[in-house]
Amino acid sequence: MWRKSSYSSEVRHCVEVASADRAVAARDSKNPQGAVLLMSPTIWSTFLHGIRDGRFDH
Repeated sequence: MWRKSSYSSEVRHCVEVASADRAVAARDSKNPQGAVLLMSPTIWSTFLHGIRDGRFDH
């Protein structure tokens, strides 16, 4: 089941995430029929830590 961030609103679009046993899927909520990124739970966790640490801020 896809879920959207609680930080998003009806007006703003966000990333949606779905998890399975061995993968995490992410997609653009404004284009749900578009590309889906699949990654391992470990990679997903590393990615989230990077966001929280500001590693992707410009």
